Amino acid sequence: MSIATQHVLQVRDKIELSDIERRIFDRLLATVRHFNLQTQVRVAGGWVRDKLLAKDCYDIDIALDNMMGTEFVNKVKEYLVSIGEGKDVHDKGKIKPNPPRSKHLETAMMRWFDMKIDFVNLRSEEYTENSRIPSKQSFGTPEVDAYRRDLTINSLFYNIHTDSVEDFTKRGISDLKSGRIVTPLPPKATFLDDPLRVLRAIRFGVRFEFTLDEDLKVAAACGDVKDALAAKISKERIGTEVDLMLSGNQPVKALTHICDLTLFWNVFSLPSEFEPAIPDGCERLCIAYLDTAWNLIHLLKDSTFKDRERRLSLFAALFLPLKNITYQVKKAKMVPVVNYIIGDSLKKPEDAKMVLHLHQASQKFLSLIPCLASNEDLQPDDVDWIRGLIDDVSIASRVRVLTGFLLRELKGLWRVALLLSILLHPIGINNTEDESSQLHKRRDLFNTVESSIIELGLDKVWEVKPISGEDIMNVLQLEEGPLVKEWKEKSMAWQLANPSRTTEECIDWLRETNSKRVKLE
Repeated sequence: MSIATQHVLQVRDKIELSDIERRIFDRLLATVRHFNLQTQVRVAGGWVRDKLLAKDCYDIDIALDNMMGTEFVNKVKEYLVSIGEGKDVHDKGKIKPNPPRSKHLETAMMRWFDMKIDFVNLRSEEYTENSRIPSKQSFGTPEVDAYRRDLTINSLFYNIHTDSVEDFTKRGISDLKSGRIVTPLPPKATFLDDPLRVLRAIRFGVRFEFTLDEDLKVAAACGDVKDALAAKISKERIGTEVDLMLSGNQPVKALTHICDLTLFWNVFSLPSEFEPAIPDGCERLCIAYLDTAWNLIHLLKDSTFKDRERRLSLFAALFLPLKNITYQVKKAKMVPVVNYIIGDSLKKPEDAKMVLHLHQASQKFLSLIPCLASNEDLQPDDVDWIRGLIDDVSIASRVRVLTGFLLRELKGLWRVALLLSILLHPIGINNTEDESSQLHKRRDLFNTVESSIIELGLDKVWEVKPISGEDIMNVLQLEEGPLVKEWKEKSMAWQLANPSRTTEECIDWLRETNSKRVKLE
């Protein structure tokens, strides 16, 4: 799938520095002069690209031609202390190199005037014939370093000594202007150097609406690169890239590229010896659910979903087709495969728990939608997930009680679960309707159910204070145990069914109901 037709972007001829950027660069140059260093200081990569595109960027990567980053940072701090500005900078430590995981450079980090700044050395590497782990590293020239970068648009340097942009690949600026995603070296070599660059190429392509180079796509889909992605790249780094895609401006296009390049099950890997096999074409169905969720979110009011809720909505929607698929763990319990994909393949265990919770809650919402959408009374047989709690509740109050319990479980994420249930709901569609009409039907159903919940007074229902277990034990003369939990749930059902009544009245109801049951025993 082509991201966009080729176009020409407005790219600045010269970088315009903010006051803070100018102050930082002046201090770096002053450090070089103060210690009489023979060091050329350049800004590399994304900051240069974004400044040329007139975009703000608060991450600066400093590239040094003859010093390690940590050594230079120590010089900067020493100089700032000497002029009384030592308190302005905060040392954030360093990240050690890990070549087997495609992390080749030691990176020194600092925060300065609310800007995140990384310091690395320019690198040159030698490889053995059968390995992409460098056998020898040394300081490199900016030209060698530029060709080792992931993409030509990220290979540009800004020389703070000359206040000029340097394009050592001779095509970084032209690719930026024409909107092309291209690697400086042949794409397969670039990807084998760091296979995560495949995902970065996709992410930058959709972020800027640039076109992926055809040779790049062929290399990204080849078996060697897929194997390297699994062997060399940590799950955390893959998870971070996926997160950035789903949080970006074009998540559907990003995941469609992953699918088109046959990388879906490499990124969202399954347990080894997974059975039963995932049905053919399931990844396309995952993208379709993501697409509908993304479009539905944009049809709803801007205030409906905050960033966290939108992100969870997209994660959960992407894996809706897999919600009922499980696998066996060591001949023991069956575990949802979604838990493995998000928790193990992407190393996001908290997100895995949340997505599983949302999937389960969406099924519960699904059973309530007909009543919430039409104000019909709920019959006991209409739900199978909360037996017993509505036995003492009038038919007219059952929808409020069950919806209240569900919202108390979900709290501020109830609209996310509602969105997922709307995706699953079989709305009446005739064969002549286009996708836009179907989407508007889902939007209208979401709004109707949301309004019904608000009219029932259930928004923020999780803030209703329940009767405490201690009060129940005192009133009913019970020992701590499962009966106390049962009565807590029954008392909450009464509170939900009688929102205008008081806590004291609920306690009186507890006494009366318990007394009747004791007499019947």
